[in-house]
Amino acid sequence: MTAVTTTTHTTTQTTGTTTTAPLAALAEDGARQVRRRRRLAPGKRLPAARLVGPAAVLVLWSAASAAGLLDPGAIPAPWTVLETGSRLWSAGTLPDDILTSLQRAATGFSIGLTVGILLALASGLTRTGEALIDGTVNLNRAIPTLGLIPLFILWLGIGETFKIAIIAIVVYIPIYLNTHAALSGIDSRFVELAEVQGLSKFRFIRQVVIPGALPGFFVGLRLGVTGSWLGLVVLEQINATSGLGYMMFQAQNYGQTDVILVGLVVYGIFGLISDSAVRIVERRVLSWRRTLSS
Repeated sequence: MTAVTTTTHTTTQTTGTTTTAPLAALAEDGARQVRRRRRLAPGKRLPAARLVGPAAVLVLWSAASAAGLLDPGAIPAPWTVLETGSRLWSAGTLPDDILTSLQRAATGFSIGLTVGILLALASGLTRTGEALIDGTVNLNRAIPTLGLIPLFILWLGIGETFKIAIIAIVVYIPIYLNTHAALSGIDSRFVELAEVQGLSKFRFIRQVVIPGALPGFFVGLRLGVTGSWLGLVVLEQINATSGLGYMMFQAQNYGQTDVILVGLVVYGIFGLISDSAVRIVERRVLSWRRTLSS
């Protein structure tokens, strides 16, 4: 009886060991695959990662200025630029110029955003709209926008209207192109599925078209935000009496490099803030996507 019991116990241990071994091998293989996937992915997002590059440039700029490697007349030190900015702010000229530039950029951006979205929807959802709109927009894209300035001055005068119109053109083109490309790239199987489900045109646009086009729209939105600031730099140097570009143009006439750098730094800060704001909205709206960046 003892021998039988011992044999049964040994057989049970052998069976348990035999069953456990494949499970352990599968678990180890799964862990290996997870580690491999983690090595392929970019890794965990670093906090404030996009500020590392500008901070590094600032450190190098400060070090080169302190070591005397940069000509102060050509490239003033960061502390000199900061002191000049504080002086202009205390005098009240810098806040007024910033407010004027923000108003111009916001007005032109709003018009360009609206026009770009409407044209992209009309062109992306109907063949007639595509025939009428897409070729015209691409022709407009092929013409340098800043080259339209003399013509727009003749049409709209030298005041604020032509500046806002040029900014709107700079903004609407990337928004239209990227949104239209996203609409055209929607999988046709989704369209067939919507037809099988009997969705109305409105529900099809709301549930299929808009979610599918949002990634491309946000790419165009970021390009449009940047374009509004780039266009503003040039436009505010043409018959303007206020604004950051006007301030920089006047500083050029008097050889004030520090004032020019103040304007460039302000432009860069506003550009970085606006781009970061768009990125935050994009991550929240598109939180359902699983991508490398997320």
